[in-house]
Amino acid sequence: MPTDFLDYPTPIAFAHRGGAGHFPENSWRAFEHAVQLGYAYLETDAHATSDGAVVAFHDKTLDRVTDRTGAVARLPASEVVAARIDGADPVPLLEDLLGAWPDVRFNIDVKDGPVARPLADLIRRTAAWDRVCITSFSPARLRATRRLLDRPVCIATSPVGAAALWSGLPGRLLRGSFARRCVRCAQLPVGLATAPLIRRAHAAGLQVHVWTVNDRDLMGSLLDLGADGIMTDRTELLREVLIERGQWHPRVGRGEPHPLA
Repeated sequence: MPTDFLDYPTPIAFAHRGGAGHFPENSWRAFEHAVQLGYAYLETDAHATSDGAVVAFHDKTLDRVTDRTGAVARLPASEVVAARIDGADPVPLLEDLLGAWPDVRFNIDVKDGPVARPLADLIRRTAAWDRVCITSFSPARLRATRRLLDRPVCIATSPVGAAALWSGLPGRLLRGSFARRCVRCAQLPVGLATAPLIRRAHAAGLQVHVWTVNDRDLMGSLLDLGADGIMTDRTELLREVLIERGQWHPRVGRGEPHPLA
């Protein structure tokens, strides 16, 4: 059965890593800023700690962006969340983010194999079936996460799926294959987001979301091509562009109707 993850009107604005152009990536301040701007969709990454906690963090190690070192998968949650992003912001637990804004949706990049089971358990425990979309560069990680879930969630194409779209296979053939795996969207880098590929994705029943777009003119060009969503670090800029085009669809509070149009 389909999920409700993509039930907002398009184009969808995604805050990439929470909106890393304004505050440290995947930090509470970045996520909170995007939500306050009106973003209904937040993009983030998932790793599991050694004791099975799921953190919203991009890298396998703490080294690049925090004041500590070490592999996330080899450290307990107590040590990972004690690290400070850019020396100031704690590493968030994904469960806390889901709980902080019950009306917000999360696009989650599964970054490592060990996080598949804890992430599936978290989605089940929080009943976040319609609030998450799972994506990964690894088809194996996508399959593993999907198989661990009791109910369908929105899935984005793996690179294999993107290659199938690029190949020009008929949309009617792709549609059935994607539907069986709950694939609802193609999330592509800018270089792949051409007009022919967007048309093929739409023919296959998929939305197209493009990452990571931080330039005003490029945002407009992609929207003109028919992109259904833009992922950006510059959350304030994307909001401005969408407002100017009459295409800004801000989040609504929990229990309020979605502004479908």
